[in-house]
Amino acid sequence: MTTTTLAPALDDAALDLLFHEARSVHTFAEGAVDPAEITAAYETLRWAPTAMNISPLRLTVVPVGAPRERLARHMAEGNRAKTLAAPLTVVAATDPGFHTRLDTLAPTRTGLAERLETQPEQRAEMARTNGLLQVGYLLLALRARGLAVGPMGGFDADALDADLHAASGWRSLLVVNVGRAAAPDGTHPRAGRLSADDVVVTLG
Repeated sequence: MTTTTLAPALDDAALDLLFHEARSVHTFAEGAVDPAEITAAYETLRWAPTAMNISPLRLTVVPVGAPRERLARHMAEGNRAKTLAAPLTVVAATDPGFHTRLDTLAPTRTGLAERLETQPEQRAEMARTNGLLQVGYLLLALRARGLAVGPMGGFDADALDADLHAASGWRSLLVVNVGRAAAPDGTHPRAGRLSADDVVVTLG
């Protein structure tokens, strides 16, 4: 008889940290955040799944000072001040040239890199879909390290990429402010969520 061993589940405290009590934060407490936190978060999230392990997420860390002011020029007006004030900011992007790393990431996918080389539109779609998936992992990895996050989509992506990613060709997805929440929590009152009854359908 085959026995199944269940993986240990996270306890309520961990689930609160990641989900139940976690909030998107717009106002952070004073105090710098070491850029090494982003490196550590990535070292965790890189093991989470993407399609064929293509792993297209790329991260541009933007510290306070001239680099942040440069980034802020591309943010929407409503996001500019909070981006300048955040302890640390990260531009989450994708690499449309992810296929050039498939010898490391997917060595058993013989010929895939060569096929994708001639399919830039398919590469861009794959990179965006899987990059957004990895951004979700990034937010959870940062929360798991005790940090608060404020992801934003309000910015001029084309101008940002022309300025910050011209050499790499990366394409920005979201800008994420990172820090520790200001007391009491630096957030607006929490909005409602749809229940499982509204969104989960089991086929019979």
